[in-house]
Amino acid sequence: MRDAAIQIQPFFLESPRGPLFCLSLVPSEKAPVGGVLYLPPFAEEMHKSRRMAALQARALARAGYAVLQLDLSGCGDSAGDFGDATWEAWRDDARLAHAWLAAHVSGPITLWGLRLGACLAVEMAAELARVTRLLLWQPVNNGEQFLNQFLRIKLASEMLSEGQAKTGTKDLLATLASGTGIEIGGYLLGPAMAQQLSRLKLAEQAPHCAVEWIEVGAQAGDHVTPASQRVVDAWRAAGVTMRTRTVPGEPFWVTQEISECPALLEATGEALLK
Repeated sequence: MRDAAIQIQPFFLESPRGPLFCLSLVPSEKAPVGGVLYLPPFAEEMHKSRRMAALQARALARAGYAVLQLDLSGCGDSAGDFGDATWEAWRDDARLAHAWLAAHVSGPITLWGLRLGACLAVEMAAELARVTRLLLWQPVNNGEQFLNQFLRIKLASEMLSEGQAKTGTKDLLATLASGTGIEIGGYLLGPAMAQQLSRLKLAEQAPHCAVEWIEVGAQAGDHVTPASQRVVDAWRAAGVTMRTRTVPGEPFWVTQEISECPALLEATGEALLK
């Protein structure tokens, strides 16, 4: 359904790895108050989250922001294969998308990341110009733990199809360390990406801008999970200005059916429009 308040333009952004699919959303009748660059989550979480990302991007554009949504290399409608993607390539994708957004909008820029995309946003905030704020949805706090959880998807699949897992997490990690990729849930995890993910530790990457950290859980409040709170405490000790919040809802990035979290959309609007 067309929304007269905003203009939506799909396009491809050229990169050394091939065209990157982007979606630009801007207010129809006024100059944007600033820019928002969305960095998506990993593998199937990206597809499960498309509905929520689209709803939030439209809401932000209606509120006056220029929003740029990006499919990273090897993901979605962008060029390349997922198995060939690397973290450094995704960092470069973020640089290119930010440069495009900064050239098309004046004012401050917010990096908005979901799950692993939040980790990418945190890393890139230090080097990208005019980034004054991070909007982090359910950040992945520890890359090694995230990698192990992703590998367990394969073990669970083997259990369902054959009654038992043929391998264990240690075996899968050894396979990756030997330079061989692993197919997990329809995605080929390359050894380079696995190695890079395992090094991510948010607690050691305190950003130099304000942070809005929002999680989805059973109960609303100012609290976050204990693992997240350890990162928050480390960042605040490093002088980061931040607000944390948990809203009630389902973890839409992993639910079997595509789902929405209206409370997250509302909380994000309150956080960015105050």
